[in-house]
Amino acid sequence: MKKGFTLVEIMIVVAIIALLAALVLPGLLRARINANEAAAQANLKTIATACESYASANNGMYPTSWGDLLNGTAPYLNKNLSGTHQGYNINCTFTNTSYTCTAKPVSSTTGTKNFTIKTGGNLTSS
Repeated sequence: MKKGFTLVEIMIVVAIIALLAALVLPGLLRARINANEAAAQANLKTIATACESYASANNGMYPTSWGDLLNGTAPYLNKNLSGTHQGYNINCTFTNTSYTCTAKPVSSTTGTKNFTIKTGGNLTSS
């Protein structure tokens, strides 16, 4: 008598594994998108806090560049948050009276919402 698995038994096991993977993967992908979106919002809030702190220390004048935040008398940020971080592209425009920063997903698999934060720390999503 031979011992081992028949082709039908192996095919049933493979089908069960494929079914389980099909059920689990969408949930994992959504969890990653949620984490990326939360990280993008946190990065924008960090930038806004740094801008507001800079303005408080500089007679209400906001930074005009990333350099002001990174190299100021008291560094307001410990790293440059422009560019791609956790699946989102972050872009900011600075003037001495205001700032606007946006976070847009790199692709639909890294996020589904665009975020914007403006002077005063008002965060919106679209």
